[in-house]
Amino acid sequence: MKILHICKKICIFASKFVTMKRFFNLMVCLCACLCMSAEIKYVFYFIGDGMGPNQVLATEMYLAELDGHIGRNKLHMTQLPYSGQAATFSKSNGITDSAAAGTALATGSKTNNGTLGLNAEGDTLTSIAEQLKAQGWGVGLLTTVAIDHATPAAFYANVLKRDDYYNIGLQLVKTDFDFFGGAGFHRPRPRTGEWDNLYDLAEQESYTIASGLSMGEQKMGEAKKMILVQATDAIDRRKEGSNFPYCIDDRADSSRLNMLTDFAIRFLGQKNERFFLMVEGGMIDYACHGRDAAASIQETIDFDDAIGVALEFYKQHPDETLIVVTADHETGGMGLGNSHYTLDLQVLQHQHCSAWVLSDEISKLYDKGKRKPKWQEVRDILEKQLDFYGSVSISAEEDAALQTAFKKTLKRGGRGAIKTMYKNINSLSGDALALLNRKAQLGWTSYSHTAAAVPVFAIGQGAEQFTGWMDNTELVPKIMRIVEGK
Repeated sequence: MKILHICKKICIFASKFVTMKRFFNLMVCLCACLCMSAEIKYVFYFIGDGMGPNQVLATEMYLAELDGHIGRNKLHMTQLPYSGQAATFSKSNGITDSAAAGTALATGSKTNNGTLGLNAEGDTLTSIAEQLKAQGWGVGLLTTVAIDHATPAAFYANVLKRDDYYNIGLQLVKTDFDFFGGAGFHRPRPRTGEWDNLYDLAEQESYTIASGLSMGEQKMGEAKKMILVQATDAIDRRKEGSNFPYCIDDRADSSRLNMLTDFAIRFLGQKNERFFLMVEGGMIDYACHGRDAAASIQETIDFDDAIGVALEFYKQHPDETLIVVTADHETGGMGLGNSHYTLDLQVLQHQHCSAWVLSDEISKLYDKGKRKPKWQEVRDILEKQLDFYGSVSISAEEDAALQTAFKKTLKRGGRGAIKTMYKNINSLSGDALALLNRKAQLGWTSYSHTAAAVPVFAIGQGAEQFTGWMDNTELVPKIMRIVEGK
């Protein structure tokens, strides 16, 4: 719009001093200039794993309620000027998994559930990251889960089974991508056999391994390529790195996604004139698999904060940057409202830990010996972590239901009775969070994925193409056409 405004002023000014013929030639030149879009040098691709429209809206309405009003406190992503929705079904299933959805978002092609980087016939697909790397771009992949998990792996791996983690890792170290960030390798060594450790193999391929942002900053200048994993006292190369802690469980500042995104931008920018960065908010999906609304909201905020970092970069390079935000699928079938036309999302502020931590705390009571825990001990945990019997009032009927769930957990020795995608939780934890969700007037239809359409948001050069109803396979072709100036 600024360019058009400037051109209009030039035309008005020029018309006063040149002949009609010269004015016509001038207009032709200006039109030609307008038709030439600026060269795209920076592409950001944000993927909120499991983030459907209601995950976004719940977060905005939760923040509004905390501010004392009904409505929306807009996130960065919903303030982007262009938006649409994308269907997510896979080649084999009406409801996709992350591997097939990730492949669609990375390559623009449908495939079967469970498959990464191959089409339904088994042919190898080339991701946008691989295409741009071949054209001389810097490439970075950042996630809050393992770097060999389905979504990031879709940008570099070609395997029939998404759980073939060691083989996926072998392909990762051969990519020559500039930057990987996340929770490390899910399986740095295979389960059986004498094989090389993936961290060692990565170093042989000139990757610098950094544990946490502090070490990353120290090694940034000397590193040609980097794998940045979550901070520990020392990298345990035998340990599986599955995911970051949830934000609600006091995630350390060094593993906040916005700080990691800032680091990735600086690392890629100091070594490349052009770069592509994919950022995944992977723990949104984990939370929704466990029907953990409060954790999901905090992960969505964390993901949106990372988008805010990219937007600050965009403001410095508006004519050279494209930012696209979407999700691979919706998880949990989150519904806003279950009775009486009311929401009380602010009650979720009283939840102080994830379902995982709550379940673990309760289960530990059973690990202290043969003595069975008493109800009061468990109630103390519910008071501390969910503010039950305090800010969150519990009726006599609700108390009786919680004690019934406690007895179920007692029979199982504290072990998980509710199976979720990534971790089982005990009956009491599941029932307690379900009660808190009901008080928030929020519901779920599944412990798994749904076929709901996912949001698409965009800003920058060519962003107007990301509007209306789309298929998830359309995003990569659109990005590539914009990059190629078509």
